[in-house]
Amino acid sequence: MTTALIVIDVQRGFDDPFWGPRNNPGAEANIAALLAGWADTGQPVVLVRHDSVQVGSPLAPGTTGNAFKPELDGVAPALLISKTVNSAFHGDIDLDAWLHREGIEAIVLAGIQTNMCVETTARVGGNLGHRVTVALDATHTFDLAGPDGRVLTADQLTAATATNLHGGGFARIATTKEVLGEL
Repeated sequence: MTTALIVIDVQRGFDDPFWGPRNNPGAEANIAALLAGWADTGQPVVLVRHDSVQVGSPLAPGTTGNAFKPELDGVAPALLISKTVNSAFHGDIDLDAWLHREGIEAIVLAGIQTNMCVETTARVGGNLGHRVTVALDATHTFDLAGPDGRVLTADQLTAATATNLHGGGFARIATTKEVLGEL
């Protein structure tokens, strides 16, 4: 079975202090390990880039923050998607159609932010019938305030994402080591 690795929004702009405290300092190393595993097996890699339309965003096209992080240097993706919303399935290329056309039945997600673009892509992918795995330790996110001003830490948000995706049947949650062991 062909499994695509979809690497979401691993961009330099997420290193900007604008975002606040982050979790999982090992995320980029785990993403690099997944990319190496996919390169070794010849499985397809999809790179996704967020092209923010928000004024002053660290991810705006034409800024250094829009560029991919060094861990993605040298990656020759089977597909490159640009998006302005959370889900990679709603980008400039129809990811669902591409996956079906290529005969890809399973996808593994990694990237930034765990509770935003990774979770949204997993939910949409699950709803579309794809076998979705999230390599949770190959993601990271940032602390976030709710409508009442209460701040949830990045670790709390990551735990909630894992619970939502697993409990809702959208995706399987795994570690980088588990995913690589299955290649």
